[in-house]
Amino acid sequence: MQKIKTRDVIVIGFALFSMFFGAGNLIFPPHLGMTSGDEWLTGFSCFIFVEVFLSCVGIYAMVLGGGSITALEDAIGKIPGRILNIIIILCTGVLIAPPRTAATTFEMSIAPFTDKISLLAFSIIFFAIVFITTIRPTRFVDIIGKYLTPILVICTFILIIAGIVNPIGEIAPPLSSTVAQDGVIAGYQTMDILAVVGFGIVMLNTLRLKGYTDHKVQLKAIIYICIVAGLLLCSIYGGLAYLGATSSQVISHDLNQAQLIVAITRHLLGSTGTLILGIIVGFACLTTAIGLAGATAYFFEKISNGKIKYQTWIVINILISASLCNLGLTSIINLAVPILTTICPPFMVTVILLLFRNHIKNNAIYKVCAFIGLIFGLYYTIQSYI
Repeated sequence: MQKIKTRDVIVIGFALFSMFFGAGNLIFPPHLGMTSGDEWLTGFSCFIFVEVFLSCVGIYAMVLGGGSITALEDAIGKIPGRILNIIIILCTGVLIAPPRTAATTFEMSIAPFTDKISLLAFSIIFFAIVFITTIRPTRFVDIIGKYLTPILVICTFILIIAGIVNPIGEIAPPLSSTVAQDGVIAGYQTMDILAVVGFGIVMLNTLRLKGYTDHKVQLKAIIYICIVAGLLLCSIYGGLAYLGATSSQVISHDLNQAQLIVAITRHLLGSTGTLILGIIVGFACLTTAIGLAGATAYFFEKISNGKIKYQTWIVINILISASLCNLGLTSIINLAVPILTTICPPFMVTVILLLFRNHIKNNAIYKVCAFIGLIFGLYYTIQSYI
C-alpha cells in the first residue's frame, strides 16, 4: 500500500480547516457563547457536533462513496440526488457563502479603519483575488495550506489566549432558553455540513494530483486530514465561544454577530486587536471563498461532462457572488436561515447513512429518511415564521 506523507496530510488538513473556517465560523461561536452564558459548553457541544463532527464525517462519507456526486445520486436516486447536489452547491458556492465571506471581510476588516472604500469597490478587489488564486485548479489547495492558513491560525490563537489570560468578565446565566437548539442552528449557519459536497470533490482531486490513486489509501489519508482539520476547528471554536461567554456582562447584547467579535477584540487588545482581527477575518473569509469557488467549478465541470469548463464557471461564479455581496451581511444571513433550515436535515441524514453503505443496501431506506428529514426541515422553517 502506498505510504501517506505526513507533509501532505498537514498541508491538505490545514487547507481543509481554512476552507471550513470562514465567515460564519468566526462570527457565530462568540455570539453563541454570549447567549449561552454559563451553559456555553452545552451550546458549544451542539455546535461542534453539527459543524465539525458531521462535516468531517461527511467528507469521509463522500470519499467512501466515490465522490459527492455519485454518493448522493446512488443513495437517493439520480434525479433527487442531482437536484439536492445542485441546490447545495449553489448555496455554498455561489448564492450565500461567497457573498457572505466578502461582506463579512468588508464589515470587520475594512469598515473599522476607513469609510473611503465602498462595499462595491471592495467586493471587486476581493473576488479578483479569488479569481487569480483559483483560475489554475492545481494550485489553490497548496496556496491555502502552505501560506494562508498558518497566518490565520497564529492570529486567531493570539486573540483567544489574550481572552483566557485576561477574561473580559464573569460568565453570567444564559440569555437564551434554547441553548442546545441555538448551537445546532449556529452549526447550520456556518454551512460547512453542506460544503462537504464541494470540498469532498476538492479533497479527492487534490489526493489524486499528489499521486494517491488507490481508494483505500485515499480513505486513510482523508481520516488523517479530517483529524488535523477537526482538532484545529474544535480548539478555535472553543476559544471563541469562551470569549463570548465572558463578554455577556460587559458588552452590549444588541450587537450583531460581526459587531460582537469586533467589540470583544477591541476590549482585549485595543487598536492592535482590531488590526489582528482584520487579518483573521481577511484570511478566514478569503480561504473559504477560494475553496468554495474551486469546488463549485469542479462540480459543474463534472456534471456537465466537461461542457462547462472549470475556468468558465470560475468567472460566472465570481460575477454572481460579487453582485450578491452588495446586499450586505445582515441581508445575506437573513436570506440563508430558511434555506439552510430546510435543506440541512435531509442532507445530514443521508450523509450519516452513507457511512453504512456497505451494510444498508436498500436505497428505499435512504429515500424515506431523506424525505422525513425534508419534512422536518420544512416544518421548522415554517414554524420560524408563524
